[in-house]
Formats: sequence, structure tokens, C-alpha cells
Amino acid sequence: MSGHSKWSTIKHKKGAADAKRGKLWTKLLKEITVAARMGGGDPDSSPRLRLAVDQAKAANMPKDTYERAIKKGTGELEGVSYEEILYEAYGPGGVAFLIEALTDNKNRTTPEVRSYFAKFGCELGAQGSVGYLFSKKGQVVVEGSVSEEKIMEVALEAGADDAVADDGAWVITTAPESYMAVKEAVEKAKLPIIESKVVMAPSTETQVPEEKLKGFLKLIDMLEDNDDIQNVWHNGLYDEPEE
Repeated sequence: MSGHSKWSTIKHKKGAADAKRGKLWTKLLKEITVAARMGGGDPDSSPRLRLAVDQAKAANMPKDTYERAIKKGTGELEGVSYEEILYEAYGPGGVAFLIEALTDNKNRTTPEVRSYFAKFGCELGAQGSVGYLFSKKGQVVVEGSVSEEKIMEVALEAGADDAVADDGAWVITTAPESYMAVKEAVEKAKLPIIESKVVMAPSTETQVPEEKLKGFLKLIDMLEDNDDIQNVWHNGLYDEPEE
């Protein structure tokens, strides 16, 4: 691979976003509820639920909080019904955007997302307009202090596709079906994980023109601040502006 799953460019200012714990928990609880509704309440038999619960634990969410969300999903407790929506668009500089949302009101969320793009002279695209540029991958990001030999030994033996150095970290990529096995192998080897999740990795990258960068980053911030939006994927390639 040529590094298209670069963790530092797929999600803008991740540390700052995750620091907003309340907003992060809101999004995780939605995902847990939907995962439990679709695949049942046992994380061991539902990879999607297991991944969501793992992320909730990593975000220091109390057990009883995410267990309530599971029960809402399975119908044991009354809860809100969420609809999954995938938005596709080209943003500033011709960058492709793939946006995953969970909402209890499509008539609220869709106009909001449309308005964000309209602020920068862009429009939402038709289904399939950019989706073909992305593919689902497992991704485990490990601290860069680990030796290359150790990363390769653990990750590749567990079935990973590749491991590349990127921005002070090791980015391990896997096929979706190999993700949990690789993640468990990394955990068993006690390698320090920064982040692990299933991502939509772009097959190509688009350089963001300097004059479009401010609007591009502002658009990402607007999308990520919306509680209905779970993930924002893009194929933009850029240098983070200096503070």
C-alpha cells in the first residue's frame, strides 16, 4: 500500500475532537444502539457491536452507560430509533467526502449537511458519486516507538495486509474480516495502541489547493461537530497549517 489509510489525514484534529467527551459519547451510544438492534446484544457474536463497545471502553465510558444503550437496541429498554445515512459529495478543492450519519430525523440532518457544503459552493452528490473511491479497511495505529521488526512480526503474522510508518506512528491495515484478529494480536503483544477502528480508506488522494485549505478544514470541523454524523472520510492530502 502507498499509505492511503494515513490516520493523521483521514480525521482532522482527532485529539481535539475526542477531548469533547460528551459529544464523543453521544456518537458512540448511537452506534452501540444501532449495532445491537442489527446484530443482537452479544458483542462476541456481533463484530460491529464489539468494535463499538471497545471504542466506548477506550473513551472511559462507564459499563452501565453502554449496557443501557445495548438494551435500547435490543428492545429491552425503550429508546430512539436511528436511521443510517451515507452522504457523498465533493468539497473544496475537489476533495471527495464520504459521510456516515445516524439520525432520528433525516429531515433535520440532510438539510444541515447540505447547508455545510453550500457554504463553500459545493453540493451533495448522488449515491455512488464518490463511494467507489473508498474501500473498507481495518486500521490499528500503534505508537512509533515500537520497532519495525516487532510491528511486522506481530501484525503480519496475525494476517495484516501492511504496516507503514506515518506521522510518528505505525499504521497497520487489514481486510475487514481480519481486523479483530490483528487487533487482538497487537493487544496480546502489549503494543501501545493509539487508535483502532474500521475505516473507509481512499484509493486515491487529492491535493488540497492552498487557497482552499481554510474552507476545507472548516467544513470538516462543521461536519464533525454535528451529533448526527458518526464519521467523516475524505481523500484530501494537505499539510496542517501552523498555529
